[in-house]
Amino acid sequence: MTDDRTAVELAGDDLESWAGLATVLEWLPPALDAPLVRDFDLTHFEYGILFALADAPDRSLRMSDLAGFANSSLSRLSRAVSRLQKRGWVQRLQDPLDGRSTRAKLTEAGAGLLVEATPVHARTVRQLVLDPLTAAQLRQLRQITLRIQHAIRTQEAWRPS
Repeated sequence: MTDDRTAVELAGDDLESWAGLATVLEWLPPALDAPLVRDFDLTHFEYGILFALADAPDRSLRMSDLAGFANSSLSRLSRAVSRLQKRGWVQRLQDPLDGRSTRAKLTEAGAGLLVEATPVHARTVRQLVLDPLTAAQLRQLRQITLRIQHAIRTQEAWRPS
């Protein structure tokens, strides 16, 4: 008779693969935060908000769309946007097409900060993720992450334009 518990446990290569990915998932966010927080008092999540706004038409997105891109609850996004707004990097506006919706818009100061923070972020991403991999491994990483994204949800993830 098969032990039902054994059938659902991870072991061997499956466990090693999962443990490696789980470790990266835990270690990477604070490692991405560290230089941005040190140099700009900005988290990686907040940097992502600024980056998405800079890439959007008119440097503006509905808060609900931005939350979707960030895989964030509206309340978490709202707190982050409030922090960015207090620093003059983002402003909130009523959506002219739908008065019930709020938009976040990147300010000139926010765009300036993004210009300063982007090289720091890019260096960190290169050092931690891109440089340790070969060109073939980078292609595999793109393929692997797309497959995992599609297994999680069929909705397309945000991509820079």
